[in-house]
Amino acid sequence: MASGPPFSLAVETHEGLDALVRALRAEEDGKQLRKELASNMRDALRPGAQQAKESIMGMISLNGAQPGLRSSIAKKIRPEVKLGGRWSGARVKAFKTKNIRGFPNAPKRTNRARGWRHPVYGNREVWVTQRGKYEWFDRAFRGREGNYKAAVEQAMNDMARRIAARAR
Repeated sequence: MASGPPFSLAVETHEGLDALVRALRAEEDGKQLRKELASNMRDALRPGAQQAKESIMGMISLNGAQPGLRSSIAKKIRPEVKLGGRWSGARVKAFKTKNIRGFPNAPKRTNRARGWRHPVYGNREVWVTQRGKYEWFDRAFRGREGNYKAAVEQAMNDMARRIAARAR
């Protein structure tokens, strides 16, 4: 897993990506080309995001809890692309779940081995430790990181070829 935000799989800044973004800015319709590049890079990461969503939906619910937590986490898993600025690259990220039971860090907490602590419903003095599905996010990508990186680089190379063909 790449460094950066605490909960994401990222394709780190590629020296060619910065050059490609500069070339896009120089083009007359660079804004549209940037949108297309970002869309193609997101499309390359969509299968990984889908795997992560399926992984969290497979989390076991011991006490007959409704699937609200799992589906809320799954809705917040998305591929993200940024071109230019402090960070350029593509990643699949599990965003915070702001409106689910006061548990904004649900994606991160359900992924870790030690779980999370919370008070028992109806008794604010008794706290319990609850565990999710250990490494559900990480396992969704394990062994496939190279495939996603290659797909993102392919989208970048396709756009670079397209710009180079215009210059001829």
